[in-house]
Amino acid sequence: MHATIDTTTVTSAVRFVDVEKHFGAVKAVDGVYLSIAPGEFFAMLGPSGSGKTTCLRLIAGFEQPDAGHIEIFGETVEGLPPYRRAVNTVFQDYALFPHLSVGDNVAYGLRVRGVGRAEREKLAREALAMVKLAGMETRRPAQLSGGQRQRVALARALVVRPKVLLLDEPLGALDLKLREEMQVELKGLQRALGLTFVFVTHDQGEALSMADRVAVFNEGRIVQVGPPEEVYERPATRFVAGFVGSANVLSAAEAEALGGAARPSSLRPEKIALLAEGQEAAAGARAFEATVFDVSYQGPVRRITARTPAGIALAAVIPAGEAGALARGDRVRLAVPAAALQPMEGEVA
Repeated sequence: MHATIDTTTVTSAVRFVDVEKHFGAVKAVDGVYLSIAPGEFFAMLGPSGSGKTTCLRLIAGFEQPDAGHIEIFGETVEGLPPYRRAVNTVFQDYALFPHLSVGDNVAYGLRVRGVGRAEREKLAREALAMVKLAGMETRRPAQLSGGQRQRVALARALVVRPKVLLLDEPLGALDLKLREEMQVELKGLQRALGLTFVFVTHDQGEALSMADRVAVFNEGRIVQVGPPEEVYERPATRFVAGFVGSANVLSAAEAEALGGAARPSSLRPEKIALLAEGQEAAAGARAFEATVFDVSYQGPVRRITARTPAGIALAAVIPAGEAGALARGDRVRLAVPAAALQPMEGEVA
């Protein structure tokens, strides 16, 4: 079931060069440059209408670009239909055939390709075992849970041995606990197979927890791409700072007043410390007075919003044990490490 990929001569599993896609007057994809490495788990993250799903459909061949160039493992694919591409797709709704058994669902793509019955049944069993559904070949999709149906869809996509697996929000229909379990399983499966996974999601937690790199989309463009830690810790624009997690977005003057550079900057709420009475700020941090105007209980933490005497509003996430019985109107001392103030390189001062 392992795909054989020659990485010695191919530097990109998927490559976009100035790709555009229009729907009437709307530019769904607007000049996208992109290079996904062989064997990479790559996430496309963004809100609805940002262009991420259209890019996935362009890779799959369900849409054709209006301009630009697309390659899959060095092969130009503009104009190629989906069945001529070395890719397969797992959809959010799974798209299983209800009248076919699980085994026949998984083997369907092999049947279309003319693989003999005995061979396709063998490969289907192997694929089902890979996704922990061994022995369920004779069941119907209606007899399975949502998580099991998701695994069947995954096995059906993998059984034809694609070089690139496309995943279009495949966990969106699952409940929170199952979604978290499947995140771990998907990442483990991708590592074991060494396949290139391209994962589309609007859930920043999914992207950060699974991907090797994340591309953040907004209005048809990629506004930042990099490892999850980089995208989260050093957002390039106010959009990225607000969409990937939550952040205090500060003007140049506000950042300077808090001890940072005079540049538009982001400050993650969890980087702000609440100081006990008489406690000094840590080295490299600046302490200041603030007045609480909102407190939100969030289980192990409390999110407080406070305003400094200079009028700078800040959200801080404080461990519940440290936040105590804070209430609206309380005076507090907060500390901000200078290193936590991250200039946003894509923003003009």
